Amino acid sequence: MKIDLTDTTASKINKALVKGRRAIGTPAVGMVLTLVIVTDEEHAYDAIKAAGDASREHPSRTLVVIKRHARSPRDRHATRLDAEVRLGSDAGAGETVLLRLHGELADRADSVVLPLLLPDAPVVVWWPVDAPPVPARDPLGSLAQRRITDTYAVEEPLRELAARAEGYEPGDTDLAWTRLTPWRSMLAAALDQARTEVLSAVVESEAENPSAELLARWFCARLGVPVEQVVTAGPVVTAVRLRTADGEIHIDRPEGPVARLSIPGQPNRVLALKVRSTAELIAEELRRLDPDEAYAAALHTEIIAPPQESRADGG
Repeated sequence: MKIDLTDTTASKINKALVKGRRAIGTPAVGMVLTLVIVTDEEHAYDAIKAAGDASREHPSRTLVVIKRHARSPRDRHATRLDAEVRLGSDAGAGETVLLRLHGELADRADSVVLPLLLPDAPVVVWWPVDAPPVPARDPLGSLAQRRITDTYAVEEPLRELAARAEGYEPGDTDLAWTRLTPWRSMLAAALDQARTEVLSAVVESEAENPSAELLARWFCARLGVPVEQVVTAGPVVTAVRLRTADGEIHIDRPEGPVARLSIPGQPNRVLALKVRSTAELIAEELRRLDPDEAYAAALHTEIIAPPQESRADGG
């Protein structure tokens, strides 16, 4: 079911939600959180689809905030709220409200979102692109227990990562970090099996990849070893090598959904390690709403560079 509302208010949207639920016989009590997506028209479709897929695991009320900035000075001061309410099969396992904010209302999105939050339920805010410098101090971000950004979706990921570190507050997270969960799990399991001291690490990835940068920082934070970063054709992270006293632990995934794991003294193994969809990443983030201390530690750790090799110069 879809209900279009033009030049409306938050009160009328709430009434439309109640009316729509009654019409299709769907209660709101099964929803576990409110997911607020702050995006533009260009990225709205993909974000809504990802949230809809994730809602099958986490039934939620999804509020999509789309700020429509007018070009002419006259329209810039014409404040208007248009909404589209989606319920039932059109909204995954929850309900979705598209909020298009025109004029000066675009700068006061929190005043529209606040009356639409589910009572006594956690709030998560996700910026698929163009996150604010300090998400926790953003008017919408301040409403949330969890704030999700994605440094992989910007033009200068490493500069954006530095901004995330500078403005970090507990509850912040980044999909560039979420993409590393399978890598970190496999590497931790490999180290448990090998039970040897790690001397240094190598991370191979495409250039300017924020996930590779966070993985290198994680090694420095957890292992305290120098990390070398090697640029490859990608996609994303393609290989990790941990140099130990007993040999090299190596996970290699040049392309496709599988990787090869090599541990000294053990036969090579094939592992499932696909590049996950945005819906899978969002679903993982919605499973936990407490501060991610591992992400915070990696974000604030400087990479330890490997020592420069000495070279004979005849002098």
